[in-house]
Amino acid sequence: MAAMRSVKLSGVCSQAVRQMTGMNACRLLQQRSFRVHGVRRQQTFDPTDKPQFPGASAEFIDRLEFIQPNVISGIPIYRVMDRQGQIINPSEDPQLSKETVRNFYQKMTLLNTMDRILYESQRQGRISFYMTNYGEEGTHIGSAAALEPSDLVFGQYREAGVLLYRGFPLDSFMAQCYANADDLGKGRQMPVHYGSKDLHFVTISSPLATQIPQAAGSAYALKRENLNRAVICYFGEGAASEGDAHAGFNFSATLECPLIFFCRNNGYAISTPTNEQYRGDGIAARGPGYGMMSIRVDGNDVFAVYNATKEARRRAVAENQPFLIEAMTYRIGHHSTSDDSSAYRSVDEVNYWDKQDHPISRLRHYMTERGWWGEDDERSWRKESRKMVMEAFEKAEKRHKPRPDLLFTDVYKEMTPNLTKQRDSMWKHVKQYKEHYPLEAYEK
Repeated sequence: MAAMRSVKLSGVCSQAVRQMTGMNACRLLQQRSFRVHGVRRQQTFDPTDKPQFPGASAEFIDRLEFIQPNVISGIPIYRVMDRQGQIINPSEDPQLSKETVRNFYQKMTLLNTMDRILYESQRQGRISFYMTNYGEEGTHIGSAAALEPSDLVFGQYREAGVLLYRGFPLDSFMAQCYANADDLGKGRQMPVHYGSKDLHFVTISSPLATQIPQAAGSAYALKRENLNRAVICYFGEGAASEGDAHAGFNFSATLECPLIFFCRNNGYAISTPTNEQYRGDGIAARGPGYGMMSIRVDGNDVFAVYNATKEARRRAVAENQPFLIEAMTYRIGHHSTSDDSSAYRSVDEVNYWDKQDHPISRLRHYMTERGWWGEDDERSWRKESRKMVMEAFEKAEKRHKPRPDLLFTDVYKEMTPNLTKQRDSMWKHVKQYKEHYPLEAYEK
């Protein structure tokens, strides 16, 4: 506005000079204009006025003061049961049935067993890559159980338990990791990049945080269709440093999307610890800045995760607004088979979380206290679950690889001439040098 006033003043003065013979009239006009301008400035800074700026809701102050970074410091961590499996506040007990709780435990331990076998298979050179979920099982199962089956899931790459809870078969997990002919992705993805259209689980993509704005767009579409569905988007505290996280947070808040942002804060982004990742109070503290409801939960407490996700899901759909859940947990395993975490953290640190504060042992304490699980149950289930995983493992290892020409399909509805030419060129090359290509390992 100041610039506009200057332009107006300049124009008036020029006109006056042209119409009057002397400069005194122009100076007089300038003086009067600035006096008016001065009065307006005094009115603007009248302390009784309320700010009218459209970009923020606040009050005027007359003292220079910068906001401290810890203005939202110390966000509490919601939990339902302690490390010994004791319910802290009975009113927060989700009152889940014996069958449901046992299912939680069996899914968590089955995931743990699958992780151990596939991790060792990579170390033996049977598969190319793997990422375990050790220590984070509670975040998977607790959140998955709180969703509706039709809710859309965007994972990062450490949410295998969500798929497992939804009914993704062990055979499909193994087929994907082995990239065999049964793989739903037709062998095109690296291991642990699962996806299932039937289970509403969007295929995982390696680049960090790309799923966050995609989830915002999907949630906006569901809102417009009024389908009573929600979207949940998983990511780690490291991915929250990506620019895509800002875009997703802001879009979902301004477009009022039924979306749950679920951050697994497991202490490390590969080798980067949280004290080098951010200076604020974790990820939950960012929610208010975007206008989002936020909560921090004990990610090793499957009931706390369940309660928070269930309520966030209910309100996200009912109120059309996003929610941010920060689940505090710990990544017990290496980041992946490409990582050696002993280079940046101590064995004692890992052992503490593995032995003293593990989500599986906490839930087992809860069940044992109620007589829902005993030593015989444990031995029987461990034996049965290992057998199930090994059977799927052996089956996947024997299956053929997908047909090589599938490399060119699913790009267009009908194969384009240039793709047809590339496919024919590939087959010509393979047949010419067939001694270098074990075609017997592939489906015909």
